Amino acid sequence: MFLSSESDFSSSLDMDDEYEKFIRRMNPPMVVIDNDTCKNATVIQVDSANKHGILLEVVQVLTDLNLIITKAYISSDGGWFMDVFNVTDHKRNKILDEGIINYIHKSLGADSCCTPSLRRSVGVQPSENHTSIELTGTDRPGLLSEVSAVLTDLKCNVVNAEVWTHNTRAAAVMHVTDESTGSPISDPERLSMIKKLLCNVLKGNNKTRGAKTVVSVGDTHTERRLHQMMFDDRDYERSVDDLLDENLRPNVTVVNWYDKDYSVVTIKCKDRPKLLFDTVCTLTDMQYVVYHGTVDAEGPEAYQEFYIRHVDGSPVNSDAERERLIQCLEAAIERRVSEGLKLELCTSDRVGLLTDVTRIFRENSLSVTRAEVTTTGGKAVNTFYVRDAAGNPVDAKTIDSIRQAIGLTVLQVKGTSENPKSLPQESPTRFLFGGLFRSKSLYNFSLIKPYS
Repeated sequence: MFLSSESDFSSSLDMDDEYEKFIRRMNPPMVVIDNDTCKNATVIQVDSANKHGILLEVVQVLTDLNLIITKAYISSDGGWFMDVFNVTDHKRNKILDEGIINYIHKSLGADSCCTPSLRRSVGVQPSENHTSIELTGTDRPGLLSEVSAVLTDLKCNVVNAEVWTHNTRAAAVMHVTDESTGSPISDPERLSMIKKLLCNVLKGNNKTRGAKTVVSVGDTHTERRLHQMMFDDRDYERSVDDLLDENLRPNVTVVNWYDKDYSVVTIKCKDRPKLLFDTVCTLTDMQYVVYHGTVDAEGPEAYQEFYIRHVDGSPVNSDAERERLIQCLEAAIERRVSEGLKLELCTSDRVGLLTDVTRIFRENSLSVTRAEVTTTGGKAVNTFYVRDAAGNPVDAKTIDSIRQAIGLTVLQVKGTSENPKSLPQESPTRFLFGGLFRSKSLYNFSLIKPYS
C-alpha cells in the first residue's frame, strides 16, 4: 500500500512537471536585464506564466548567485507573474559579468522550462558525489564537535556542511563521502549505523525535545532545506522569557485588507544578505501566495510588504493563524543572523579537519552558533560564528590561543561580534506602488483592519 501511494505521488509530480513545461512552452518566460535605467543597480524583469512558488524560484536563483536585492516590485494577481528586481553584486556594483547574465537568462528565461520544478529542487535527489545527512536536535556547546567526531570515527569525510542554531535548536545539512574511496556511502547497514549514532549524540540528555537524523544518497537545496527542518522542529515557538522581549525582535505585522480579501504582511528589520529569500521561503512553505509586494533594502534597514492569501484563496482568518505566521517569519529572519565572532579557516583539506578544529573550539569553551563548510579543489574554506559557552562575546586572549593552536595564517578573525537583537530602527510606512496609499488612510477608510 505504501509503495502504491509513493508511486502515485511520483506519477502526480511527473504530470505536474509536464503540465508546467507545456504552459511554459505556450507562454515562455521572458527575462530582461537592464544596466542603463538605474544609476546604481542592474534591473532584472521577469515575466512568466504564474504558478505557486514562482517568486521563490526567481529569488532563489538570484540569491544563489550571491546577488544583493536592493528593491523589488512583485505582481502575480491572475495568470501572469511580473516582477522587477534591482540587484548588485556584494561590492554594490552592477552585474556586468556575461557568465552571470547568461546564467540568469538560462535559469529564468525560455530555456528554464527544461529544468526540474521547484518542488523537486528541495527534495532529496540522487547525487554521484556525496551522501546527504540532515540533523535536527537541541543545541548545546560542543555539539558540532561531537557530531564531527562521530563521523570521523565512522570513516566519513565531511566535504560540505551548513549548520544553523536558533531558539535552543540546531539543524545541519552535511555532505559526506567515504574516507577511503571519496565516493558516496550507499551501504544500508552503514547508513543505518551512521543514523543511529548521530541521533544518540543529538538527543544528549534532553528528554523533552526529540532529535532527528535523515541519511540519504541525495542532494537538496541546503538553505531552503534548513528552513524546512527548523520549521518542522517548531523552532519558532518561544518561551515565556522570550515573549517579554518583543521590542527586541524583528518588526512583523499582519493585518487584513477586507475590501480586497488580502492579508498584508509588513516586515521591518536590519538588512542582511539573503533576507528576502528567507521570508519568501517561509511564506511559500506555509502555503501562502504573494500576489503583490514591494521591497526596499537600499539603506541599513530593510522594508518588505506582501499582499498574500492562502493557496485556497483565503486571507489569514484567525488570531491564532496570524500569531503563528508572525512567529514563523520572525524565526526565518533570525535563523541566519550572524551571532558571535566570525572566524574563517582556509587551508588544504584533509580527513578529520572539521573534527580537529571544532575540538579546539570546544576545549576553549567556544560554542558555534552558525557554520558553513565548503571544500573545492582540495581547499577547505570554513566559516564559523562563535561565542563563549555562556553566550557572551569571546575574549581576545582565547581567540589568540585558538589561532596559535590552529595556525595564525590558517584561522583569521573576520569582523567583530554582532548583537543581532539590537532595537530595530523605525522606518517610514510605505505601501504598494510607491506609497500610493498610506496606512493611516487605509485604516480610516476601514479597508485594512487589525485583529482585535
